[in-house]
Amino acid sequence: MGEATAIRPFRIDIPQADLDDLLGRLARTRWPDQPPGTGWTRGVPLGYLKELAAYWADGFDWRKQEAELNELPQFVTTIDGQDIHFLHVRSPEPSALPLLVIHGWPSSPVEFLRVIEPLTDPAASGGVPGNAFHLVIPSLPGYGFSTPVAEPGWGNLFRVAGAFGDLMGRLGYTRYGVQGTDVGAGVAGMLAMADPGPVAGVHLTGTTAGMAFGPPIELERLSVADRARAERFNAYQADQLGYLHLQTTRPQTLAYALNDSPAGQLAWITEKFHDWTDPAAELPDDAVDRDQLLCGVSVFWFTGAGASSAHATYEGMQAWRQMAARQAAEPGGHDAQQPDAPTGPPTGVAVFAADTTIRSLLDPGASMHWSEFDRGGHFPAMEAPDLLVEDLRAFFRPLRPKEGS
Repeated sequence: MGEATAIRPFRIDIPQADLDDLLGRLARTRWPDQPPGTGWTRGVPLGYLKELAAYWADGFDWRKQEAELNELPQFVTTIDGQDIHFLHVRSPEPSALPLLVIHGWPSSPVEFLRVIEPLTDPAASGGVPGNAFHLVIPSLPGYGFSTPVAEPGWGNLFRVAGAFGDLMGRLGYTRYGVQGTDVGAGVAGMLAMADPGPVAGVHLTGTTAGMAFGPPIELERLSVADRARAERFNAYQADQLGYLHLQTTRPQTLAYALNDSPAGQLAWITEKFHDWTDPAAELPDDAVDRDQLLCGVSVFWFTGAGASSAHATYEGMQAWRQMAARQAAEPGGHDAQQPDAPTGPPTGVAVFAADTTIRSLLDPGASMHWSEFDRGGHFPAMEAPDLLVEDLRAFFRPLRPKEGS
């Protein structure tokens, strides 16, 4: 392997000066007022964020989290001029199926920490060794330690899909599965369409009932359960798209606040963990482990990924709008509200309690592996890792090479 395609070991080592700077900024936060009695209706409540920020400063141990992350094999390689950071955790089972796992926004490989051991070494917890995976978990360009971004254009999911396909090839994997969530689901679907040969199957989570800026979902002819999901999507579309409007129109203006204020970055992410997690959880840290949540926020803060991921969102939306415009200009036009279902490799979808994914819209032919769960939400690897692990095992079980093949 030449120098240009070399895979280099990586170790997280945040300078103490950066950690001291974070603590100093948290101590000097200029807190706003909040109208009494408004709760979560206008965003993250002042009292809750103050308490969470105080814990980030005085209870959360970044050095412990950093040491635990560094116990995992991490690497960086340069693809098309961009450094791509990734975890590569090989299973002790030699016949394990390689699995590319792709996070979304606002996230990083930290999202998957609780599923790494059961996926790579199922026998350690009494599972079947034949269900094992070799895991490759990259940071999207502009997220985590795949920063800084070398040039504009890495928000284009087609480009990211191509880079991740190259990554799997560099690792020597000629056949592998893909799991993607949120934006990562889009990358996974594009990878399966652009280069389906090596892809054994694609498993998706964090998909939605429609495009964020498309028309509301029509409720007629939907089942009772699907109607409830559609109503939640329509409510989200009407009331919770402020973050997306900013990131897809003025990411640079937003970048100043996210890059300068840890309290601002904390609120920006914490709001999503309130809105998108299991509706049975009252607070974000009722749905996910508080330290894991703050570990993810800390990675955003230390790498400046709040700004660069906002730019990636902007570029991704620009690419989608250009594609939609081209499709609309074709003879007969095209309804760009729903993404085309991935063709080629088998596809699986897991829908959790907070999700708005509707089968009759995404999979009208009922051709996909489909699972619906009564708990969990947009971050299933953090909220319901047991359900996600079992669904991945079930989906990929028939797609593994047969003995002797």
